[in-house]
Amino acid sequence: MTIDIVTERLHLRQWKDADREPYAALNMDPAVMRFFPGLQSREGSDGDIARWSAELDDRGWSNWAVETRESGKFIGFIGLTVPRRALTFMPCVELGYRLAREHWGKGYATEGARAALGIGFDRLQLQEIVSFTPIVNLPSRSVMERIGMTNADADFDYPNPAMPDGSELKKHCLYRLSRERWLRSGCT
Repeated sequence: MTIDIVTERLHLRQWKDADREPYAALNMDPAVMRFFPGLQSREGSDGDIARWSAELDDRGWSNWAVETRESGKFIGFIGLTVPRRALTFMPCVELGYRLAREHWGKGYATEGARAALGIGFDRLQLQEIVSFTPIVNLPSRSVMERIGMTNADADFDYPNPAMPDGSELKKHCLYRLSRERWLRSGCT
């Protein structure tokens, strides 16, 4: 059964067919995809939705579609996933988020990410959640820091053949948050 999350301003939910077009548009926006090796095709976007929908159906959690409660408008995704690429710090569960540009700067990523962490630590009883991004992605790193994650000082080259050696996008930083630290912070 899919876990739905409702926050003060957001609803994190299962994906709908109506999300396909705006999600594909988000992935074709050069500003949104600035810290990725390129724009994502409609086929790739639909593949994300299919995979995440299946994970939500199977285990209850994954990357949720996000809409604002006020308008019901789809704005992107926030969620918890197991990375598909082999990373040196696996096994792990990753916190991720991607919002349409017109919804940046409103605190939505921070609000939704905190709610996803709450599900991960309080309901799923995960012991740690990680997040990672290219070192140059300061906006994403800022969200990680606002939600209590700390830089693990364990930078790594992300294993994506679409990122050539020497690309500023290849070198990633790893952030971590333990359940123990989450509980101590009083965010439950």
